[in-house]
Amino acid sequence: MGYISLLYDTDQEIISEYCRSRSDRAANALVRKYSSLVYFTAFRYVKNEQDAQDISQDVFLKVLAKLHSFKNQSSLQTWIYSITANHCKNFLRKKSIRKFLRIDKDLSFDIEDFSQSTPLNILEKSESIQTLLNEISKLPEKQREVFSLRYFNDMNYSEISELLGTSIGGLKANYFHAVKKLTKTLGDL
Repeated sequence: MGYISLLYDTDQEIISEYCRSRSDRAANALVRKYSSLVYFTAFRYVKNEQDAQDISQDVFLKVLAKLHSFKNQSSLQTWIYSITANHCKNFLRKKSIRKFLRIDKDLSFDIEDFSQSTPLNILEKSESIQTLLNEISKLPEKQREVFSLRYFNDMNYSEISELLGTSIGGLKANYFHAVKKLTKTLGDL
């Protein structure tokens, strides 16, 4: 995470400094700390790298604009996750309306920057990632969400429980079923 994140021991310190002085240092620390959560949450919803990046920027602008109104009724992580999920749902609703009206544009799918890879590595990586993402998207919503938070965001069950408001036992069951389905499906390929 680097030097910036070491300046703050808690989220509350970041919030306090940013609200007091609109500090770029505090804003950068917040973005660095939660960028992975926001990006991968957005990517799970929209399944497009560019849209996920755009949504991430929008979410952080909104978070920073509303940070002074954060009430500490939940963790900052939960609050940011909720803002991200709501933003994604609004994005998808607007996108489906555009599609219905036939204004939808052709969206490309890029999962990561392959600029330093060989063409064969690029093909192998993109096919593997695409296959995994396709299989994850076929999972039931709760299984998909729990698996993604554990796999992409490396969150533990208590963090996910707080984030989603679900029991740890239910989360473990959903994760187990997701892994079992993905292992079977990907093993058959």
